[in-house]
Amino acid sequence: MAYKGTIGILTGGGDVPGLNPAIRAITIRALREGYRVLGIRRGWAGLVEMVPGKDADNNNNIQELTEDVVNRAGRTGGTFIHSSRTRPSHLPRPNLPEHLRDVYTDEINDVTPEVLKHIEYLGLDYLVPIGGDDTLSYGYHLHKEGVKIVAIPKTMDNDVPGTDYCIGFGTCVTRTIEMAHTLRTSAGSHERFLVIEVFGRYAGFSALLPTMAGAADRCVIPEYDFDVEQLTELLVYDRNRHPSKYSVVLVSEGAKMKGAAGMSFEGTEKDQFGHAKLGGIGDKVAAQLKAISPKFNNGRRINVVNQRLGYLVRCGAPDALDSVVPMAYGNLALDLILSGSSGRLVNIHNGVYGSVPLEVINGPHKVVDVHKYYNTERLRPNYKTFESKPLFIMTSDL
Repeated sequence: MAYKGTIGILTGGGDVPGLNPAIRAITIRALREGYRVLGIRRGWAGLVEMVPGKDADNNNNIQELTEDVVNRAGRTGGTFIHSSRTRPSHLPRPNLPEHLRDVYTDEINDVTPEVLKHIEYLGLDYLVPIGGDDTLSYGYHLHKEGVKIVAIPKTMDNDVPGTDYCIGFGTCVTRTIEMAHTLRTSAGSHERFLVIEVFGRYAGFSALLPTMAGAADRCVIPEYDFDVEQLTELLVYDRNRHPSKYSVVLVSEGAKMKGAAGMSFEGTEKDQFGHAKLGGIGDKVAAQLKAISPKFNNGRRINVVNQRLGYLVRCGAPDALDSVVPMAYGNLALDLILSGSSGRLVNIHNGVYGSVPLEVINGPHKVVDVHKYYNTERLRPNYKTFESKPLFIMTSDL
């Protein structure tokens, strides 16, 4: 069969619900337009570890995509072509595939020349990376090297610059609301504080929006260093007003107490993009609330139900929004490819689909505008001026 060209698709970074619907949308449209579609397995790792040559076994690195394959996968969560946090421009020597260890001998290696060779060998006319700003920043690097890139934003935190919405965010908000309401039964039964740690390294959207929807009384976010005594006093106030004597706070994983040295991490090990794994701020907040509560509760301590949601909001099937938006993003990507455009990031801005130059990825992190959307005296969202706001209310200027 004669194809118009070949399109490669990869997913990088953490998994989110909505990736498989995006892969499905790109593939089906591309096949019907006469293109061949290849899934690059395990993110950028597939293009690093493959071995060119007709006799080489690259089944672990490259998968030909068909309608039958993507239709089955499109109803599921996660990413069936798998993912990794591989960064080809900063690859540690222990992560080099065996066939490259004699070629690259530094402790940290830029294997982009190999990636470019493999893209040429596969005959990729376009490459569609789906990921957060780490994955897409390397996509921009390849764009500058002459590779035709059309990118799709994905992250639970909704923090990719240049777009109001990232695949995965809708399900994250939906699950956070559901689980907060589920956990209330335990907090209410024992008249406790409920502390829920949620995603959000630099941006507090995944804490602020569920709180706005009624999932919590208060929230603390990375954009504003909070006073734990202030938080305790507010939660005691909320608890005493509640008929079941409990109150709820959502804590972004990147939130910081006033006076703290920085974010809370599970350990010191960093990935190839320089990020240590966040975790533990919920535990610290829970311990401080328990210790300080007598000061605001007539000398009586209030115990805490403490839960980190983590992978519970990543796993499983996408919600309605993360089924529809990836479909639209996939078709937007094909619109750009068919028009001959590249170096673009598909996006939504003010409720309208479109695209922006991919270089926006190198701009500042997309974060909550504290002045507009966060009440620092009450540690909760601002509930005002909703007229003419987009669907998710809190956006950043493009």
